[in-house]
Amino acid sequence: MVEFKSVAEDADVRAVVDLSVEIWFEHYVPIIGKAQVVYMLEKFLSPEAIQSQILYGICYQLILMDSIPTGYFAVQQNGNDIFLSKLYVLKKFRGQGIGKQCLNGIFNIYSPNRIFLTVNKYNTTSINFYKSNGFNVIDDVVTDIGGGFVMDDYIMEAQR
Repeated sequence: MVEFKSVAEDADVRAVVDLSVEIWFEHYVPIIGKAQVVYMLEKFLSPEAIQSQILYGICYQLILMDSIPTGYFAVQQNGNDIFLSKLYVLKKFRGQGIGKQCLNGIFNIYSPNRIFLTVNKYNTTSINFYKSNGFNVIDDVVTDIGGGFVMDDYIMEAQR
């Protein structure tokens, strides 16, 4: 059974960092390269970056199966909408319905009019996952994130 645990304590933040390193190196190096993965982990998923995001109003949740951290997600309320900033699951737990349970949980917990997110245009696995869960591509955006790197993303949304 999937459970969610709010990330608040240093140990929870460390769990998110550890999950990020494993997931990002496995999943994103083939898509964006090792140099950008290292840069993004340091910039967006270091303990300091996560703590700062939490203070800014981004809510991180660990995804637990039988009390074992299997992934995490992060959301930010934007009026009646939710921005899904992150949703990552360890490779060995993918394909078991965890992501779908997370999306349903976000709709149930926050009752948004819609959930929107950005996803790398070349991340076909994730794009297909979101499409199979009712998301549609509504736009695309290229964002300069510094260090000579950009995020080349689709903006997707699902309404309930």
